[in-house]
Amino acid sequence: MTDLLAHCPSPPEWLVPWDELARECPLIEALAGCPQDAIHHAEGDVGTHVRMVCEELVALPAWRALPEAERRLVFVAAVLHDVGKPDCTRVEPDGRIRSRGHSRRGAILARGLLWRQNAPFAVRESIAALIRYHQVPYYLIDRPDARRLALEVSQTARCDHLALLAEADVRGRICVDKQRLLDNVALFAQAVREEGCWDRPYAFPSDHTRVVYFLDEGRAPEALVYEDFRADAVLMAGLPGAGKDFHVRAHFADWPVVSLDALREELNVGPAEKQGEVVNEARERAREHLRRGERFVWNGTNVSRQLRRQTLELLLSYRARVRIVYVEAGPDVLFPQNRRRPAPVPETAIERLIDRWEVPDLCEAHRVEHVVRG
Repeated sequence: MTDLLAHCPSPPEWLVPWDELARECPLIEALAGCPQDAIHHAEGDVGTHVRMVCEELVALPAWRALPEAERRLVFVAAVLHDVGKPDCTRVEPDGRIRSRGHSRRGAILARGLLWRQNAPFAVRESIAALIRYHQVPYYLIDRPDARRLALEVSQTARCDHLALLAEADVRGRICVDKQRLLDNVALFAQAVREEGCWDRPYAFPSDHTRVVYFLDEGRAPEALVYEDFRADAVLMAGLPGAGKDFHVRAHFADWPVVSLDALREELNVGPAEKQGEVVNEARERAREHLRRGERFVWNGTNVSRQLRRQTLELLLSYRARVRIVYVEAGPDVLFPQNRRRPAPVPETAIERLIDRWEVPDLCEAHRVEHVVRG
């Protein structure tokens, strides 16, 4: 499988090696023949569009002016920005073609692909964030929650890079509203500059203010939120075999632990079986610690944002100060490490988790630590 980061166009030719990328990367190859709605994409299928986007991107003076490392990650984001479309594309009853959810799906697929290529963690997550939010600049200005969304985006994606990707995405298509979309991208750039998050995350007055702001839509981001914590909680996250148990033993040896693996063994529930009984028991034990104001660790995979949110809402409802510790290992470490466990998780189950894998970010907790091993 080709290393996407190594195939970024370079001067003086700035040539996009599209045929090589499509030949060597199944996710890119799958774009050929995937239909698009003719109103927004009269140029043809997804593969045609993405190739045009890449060519428009490398022609932009602002992209060429970036440092090489930044050019690479924005280019790879352009290559992969629509890889979620084959999974999400549907023909509606009215005959229109839509791909709802393809941005989020594409970010997950790109994360798994780049993880298997051993791309650096920070670069990979920057690319995944650009893919996840690549449509935001088109519609931000029309959203009633535009400010909140802009601040959310800035926590993980560089908005200056996102504006470049969005401009190329518009230029790399044939549609009747191209100028309106380009104007919206320019308005997005103006809005995030005014918020002070053009090339950096929006700076909240405190970690707790940030957490509460993203929980309560009625809050103003600059209004400092009073802190009244009753407990401390650590939420572990990471794929099976990444080393979460080792990290807990090394760093939280004297903390009580609510372990989903231990509960599965206690309740005789396999990792591939339905987990409702395990999660309900874990939540009840967590409540006991929270009621007593005790610090504790919740140890589970927690790889999807939706799954984490259910637990985080419980912890925050008891006024806990929450730290997410995300542990990651590369594929050459993770799979052998999992096989050496006393009770290995079936690799088919791990692959299902990879298919829902979303790395925690600062919109979710007071503190987020990424512990990345080779």
